[in-house]
Amino acid sequence: MNKKIEKLLNDQIEKESSSSQLYLTMASWSENQGYNGTASFLYAHSDEEREHMLKLVKFINERGGEAIIPALEKANVSFDSMEKIFESLLEHEMMVTESINNIVGACLEEKDYSTHNFIQWYVSEQLEEEALARTILDKLRLIGNDKGGLYLFDRDMENSSISADTVSNT
Repeated sequence: MNKKIEKLLNDQIEKESSSSQLYLTMASWSENQGYNGTASFLYAHSDEEREHMLKLVKFINERGGEAIIPALEKANVSFDSMEKIFESLLEHEMMVTESINNIVGACLEEKDYSTHNFIQWYVSEQLEEEALARTILDKLRLIGNDKGGLYLFDRDMENSSISADTVSNT
């Protein structure tokens, strides 16, 4: 495996692990605030990010590289509001998208078409992740601080099409 690409993929493993930890922290905060539907969504999202990490680990190892499993870092455990959670989630997903795009560029520079083909799944996934985060933020901004609206939003996060199950087919 190309060493430059291997390093970028290992860096991406760390980002996916960090994503999983961040969403787990968000889920725990949500649950402690009484937003069980949102917590359920975020717990599932955390699991999904771990699956993304595992997919990279297996790919690197199958290609003759060495996947590096990162240590867990403590994530922020407090958020000001539901809107702040999803603003953070969108910012984080945009950073992940930039990282994926850098891998795509490096694959083309290095003429590593196998990895380029593999990473296209992540490109599509990031489009979905960002779109979902924006949709959720739009809904939260419409609701504002209305407690009844937040109650319905939380219930919808668990029961509607805005669920982690519709985000990814991993």
